[in-house]
Amino acid sequence: MTSVTELPTSGAEPDGAQRVRVLSYNIRSLRDDREAVARVIRACAPDLVCIQESPRYWKPVKQAAWLAHRTGMIILAGGGRIAAGPLVLGRLRVDVLATRDRLLPKTRGLHARGFATALVRIGRSVPFSVTSCHLSLDPDERRSQFALLPGQLDPGEAGVIAGDFNEHPDGPGWRALAAEFQDAHAAAPWGGTFTSVPDDPHQRIDAIFATPGLSVLACGVPHGLPGLEPGDLRAATDHLPVLAVLRVPADQRIEAPVITPSTTV
Repeated sequence: MTSVTELPTSGAEPDGAQRVRVLSYNIRSLRDDREAVARVIRACAPDLVCIQESPRYWKPVKQAAWLAHRTGMIILAGGGRIAAGPLVLGRLRVDVLATRDRLLPKTRGLHARGFATALVRIGRSVPFSVTSCHLSLDPDERRSQFALLPGQLDPGEAGVIAGDFNEHPDGPGWRALAAEFQDAHAAAPWGGTFTSVPDDPHQRIDAIFATPGLSVLACGVPHGLPGLEPGDLRAATDHLPVLAVLRVPADQRIEAPVITPSTTV
């Protein structure tokens, strides 16, 4: 476990690049302590949140709006029938350029699954996509869903894929995705590793992946983060969150603003 004091802050860099905090969190349909869920998210101070198991059977739009409001966010993608549970939230400084929610092929007798994806830009950064996913418990269906994830990005696009993968890092789908994307915790370990279950963390099934063009500054389970209480992590849901800080490069096509000195008459 790396010291929590080493977690970089989010914000703009002089060249226009952005340090961006991305949080991935399975909230179990807000069936546990929903106020604890909101406190955990606020304490992590993310710019983007990839939610899994957003409520989808009882007033899903209203419940997604409640979570966004309680965490100082807005809904960017997902939260409806197409995404089937995944949801992407973001700060007001995040500009949404497009959404690409997708309902996945369903195996009879298993839960419907989907992807929630938003193409975003922050300040002068390059556009990058953010995908929240929650993959199947069935190994065959899950492997086919892993194979579909890269298709949420356009060719050459920067992007983040975050979620509950229901697979360990040595699984075939995880290994295939990690061959194409950076496993953020493996690239820049920070905080804790295991995400399930909060009372006895012993397995890593939640993760954040990033394309090679993004720099991973830190990633892990935010144990000991200032303002984040262990009791809230245990009460909120049956998963622990994963928090990453990524450096998104500046878009060279956007000119930096010219600031001229003011004169006093």
